[in-house]
Amino acid sequence: MRYYPAPEGGLDLAEINRAVEAAFADHGRGLVQMPPKLYVTLPKGDFRTMPAYLPSLDIAGVKIVNVHPDNPGQGLPSVMALTIILDTETGRPTAILNATRLTDMRTGAAGAIAARFLAPKKECVLGIIGTGRQAEAQVRATSNELAISGIRAWSRNPAHAEAFVARFREFDAKSVTLEQACDCDVLVTTTPSRTPVVKNEWIHEGTHINAIGADAPGKEELDPAILHRARVFVDDPAQAFHSGEINVPIRKGLYPPGMIAGTLGEVVTGKRKRERPDEITVFDSTGLAIQDLAIASIALRQAVSMELPFE
Repeated sequence: MRYYPAPEGGLDLAEINRAVEAAFADHGRGLVQMPPKLYVTLPKGDFRTMPAYLPSLDIAGVKIVNVHPDNPGQGLPSVMALTIILDTETGRPTAILNATRLTDMRTGAAGAIAARFLAPKKECVLGIIGTGRQAEAQVRATSNELAISGIRAWSRNPAHAEAFVARFREFDAKSVTLEQACDCDVLVTTTPSRTPVVKNEWIHEGTHINAIGADAPGKEELDPAILHRARVFVDDPAQAFHSGEINVPIRKGLYPPGMIAGTLGEVVTGKRKRERPDEITVFDSTGLAIQDLAIASIALRQAVSMELPFE
């Protein structure tokens, strides 16, 4: 078995986007095995286990990933992850990957693919709510799919917002108010909020929203009224009902599951699509284990490793 440390660069974001897109297409065609992720609640966060089998790449495995929002105060990432790869013929563990940065990149790729297929046009002003590591991953991945003519970013901490826009001056990035960030073509929300931060009246017709932050029960970033105005696409229905942006509105009876327009896999395969330029679309991202396998397949080919023999 080999251990693959965190990648220090060299992974091509365009290649990652294509691999994740292909994994969503397989999901849309029913060609994967992937039970919903399992959550274990801890005192200040949680961890999840995410198993899957992706036959098209002949890869199987499980990711263990935590989410602890207070970690940055201790000098640790909010999200850390480890992926174990198994031989599909024997079940023998063949690799362990430090998947912390890989998780950022594969989630960024999912948002980028959703924006590519669901944004109303190929050039966009990008609105960013929350300016942590995932926000940066979303910008970098999306810039490989759409022409970004401007970035409007907001953070609860103005210093974080200023540091964020300084990294993206080439996209005419600006630190703005929360409402101003919503005046965009593609809006990305990446906060751990448990109460809506984006108001319905701030979202104009034709906006596409990548709802990334709500990835556990009780999390919610969007005013539920937005969901009623929009066509909502999920990555996986079972996970979205349990822990996606729609989980709280469904539990409170504010959003009926039957209103879901489809999955991103169905969009990628052409079964579903944006129907009008002026409609609002939402991609509810919870994160799929098949995304982790898709990016692991790239890392296994390109990254350096060290032997961890079984004794």
